[in-house]
Amino acid sequence: MTMAEIDYSKRSFNYYPTNAIVYTKCIDGRWSKPVVSNDFNFSLHCFAGVFHYAPSCFEGLKAYRGADGLVRMFRPDENARRMESSAQYLDMPAPNLEMFLDLCTLCIQANWDFIPSFESGASLYLRPVLIGINPQLGIHSSKDVMFAVMASGVGTYSGAKSLVPGTAVLSRNYDRAATYGSGGYKLGANYAQSLHAYNLAHKMGYRELLFLDSATHSHIEEFGSSNFFGIKHGCYITPNSPSVLPSITNKSLRKIAEELGLKVERRTIFIDELETFEEVNSCGTAVVITPICRIDDKVTLESGTITREYKYPEICGPISEKLYKRLVGIQRGTEEDTYGWCMFVNAPK
Repeated sequence: MTMAEIDYSKRSFNYYPTNAIVYTKCIDGRWSKPVVSNDFNFSLHCFAGVFHYAPSCFEGLKAYRGADGLVRMFRPDENARRMESSAQYLDMPAPNLEMFLDLCTLCIQANWDFIPSFESGASLYLRPVLIGINPQLGIHSSKDVMFAVMASGVGTYSGAKSLVPGTAVLSRNYDRAATYGSGGYKLGANYAQSLHAYNLAHKMGYRELLFLDSATHSHIEEFGSSNFFGIKHGCYITPNSPSVLPSITNKSLRKIAEELGLKVERRTIFIDELETFEEVNSCGTAVVITPICRIDDKVTLESGTITREYKYPEICGPISEKLYKRLVGIQRGTEEDTYGWCMFVNAPK
């Protein structure tokens, strides 16, 4: 199946088959030549560290077919640096910037026919992963690793039309990351930590779960899938915490917010401040921007559980929409990339 045969309007943010994956291994400190393979199954030793102690980190970025027909990756250098940071936290080898970009490029070229058309509004999502592969039994960092990049032609994260607001609930009984833990790194273990709570929120009908700081449960950290930002009085406000993942989308939106004349603040956001925001959103590579129209806080007291509601517009707020359109315009080539954020990828020879 090729791009011309796929109806991307029916696709959500999910796995869909493509042609190939690309991988390399670092054994005894030496990286192997990259392999492009149509075999999507890895063969790993049963004692590989990734199966036991979770030495694993990953990234997520997108390739777009622009209005001019050119294919772009959005800020892949930032993803490369974040993966290197995650790997350093795990004390295991990491691909350098050149290797990261080369394998992402090879993956896009190997799956060229699955890059959605500009008109579809969809994208080719890249998932670079770095895992510990050497056999081990004791608890220690992996010395040998596999770096792989895979792809999937995806629709929107929620499967819904862009900028359709959703609801969220505060996580009072579960934490995403410890105060001095690994929350600021994109580790697979962090997401495993949040799965149960996230599933409970979804079963209750919420699109998102908003985590609080683990030390005091008094201020906002981030959503289960993405960063938090709010708009009020001409100001773009987002949490500043070492246990929040440094989102590349959030970083880009802050720059655009300044371009639009907004004041930008990264600081502690206490729960009570939620009632003062004019617009609230989640943001990340997968979602870009998802407006939040209501956040519930279910507080348990001796007399029972009470729910406090923080309500926002039932449509995407005007400032958030401007931010979204500017960012997506840069990604898709309909607006000038004045920041040099996009990396162009040539068609395979």
